[in-house]
Amino acid sequence: MQQVSEAFLALGLSDFSKISDKQLTLLDIDVTQRENWEMLAEGKSISDARAELFVLLKDITTKANQEKIIKNYKALQQFRKAPAVQASKTDVAQEPVTGDVTIYCDGGCSPNPGESGSGVALYRGGKVSELWYGLYERMGTNNTAELNALYESLLIAQKESEAGNKTEIKCDSMYSINCVKVWAAGWEKKGWTKKGGAIKNLEIIKLCYALYNQIKHEVKLSHIKAHAGLEGNELADRMTVYAREKKVEVFARYEDEIDVQAILSMREG
Repeated sequence: MQQVSEAFLALGLSDFSKISDKQLTLLDIDVTQRENWEMLAEGKSISDARAELFVLLKDITTKANQEKIIKNYKALQQFRKAPAVQASKTDVAQEPVTGDVTIYCDGGCSPNPGESGSGVALYRGGKVSELWYGLYERMGTNNTAELNALYESLLIAQKESEAGNKTEIKCDSMYSINCVKVWAAGWEKKGWTKKGGAIKNLEIIKLCYALYNQIKHEVKLSHIKAHAGLEGNELADRMTVYAREKKVEVFARYEDEIDVQAILSMREG
């Protein structure tokens, strides 16, 4: 539980007069009591989940973006509650619980902007183990698709790291890596602003940055060149196309047999 104090409120508000309806609800305060909300909030105890969401919604003014953050956060909570290793009894016999894990992530859009999707290929001990796809958007961009794929990869990496597995994420988007490892720290210090205008894709960047900071000492994030003959990168690419073709909005595990050659013969992104 988190006790509401002025210091806590400052984490989620740049301007106390601009608290959103969603944040009031997280504080368990009716929006009709907005005028006296600070007095009502002082000393309250709220769940850790509500406290984290309150902070994540800082300076997010549009309802659509607020809903997206809440949706992504709920997905994260469900993922955290899931078993660390999702496998059948047969899978357990074939694959060790521990071992090196490499996660390849990719995002694609056609045209740009246009229909977008994200894909992930997970390797255990050098062999492909799982494929993931989804996060279809009717009007997305290459950058949003890449960031979505990176975020899902960070979620997977967090679980694998907690299970004791040495984990690396390989991403072919230098933009996404720079957002998380280079630029975000400076943007955060400046109140999530930058010279020259608004920060594009800020909501998903904040989510990636927060999660990366939690696991960066246990998980390696590195850049690879796209379409350079790396099987994992090519499989993740095919999953982005599969996501667009199926128009799957959630992030789902590929349940068909992983026939590498057949999947690689699919249209590339």
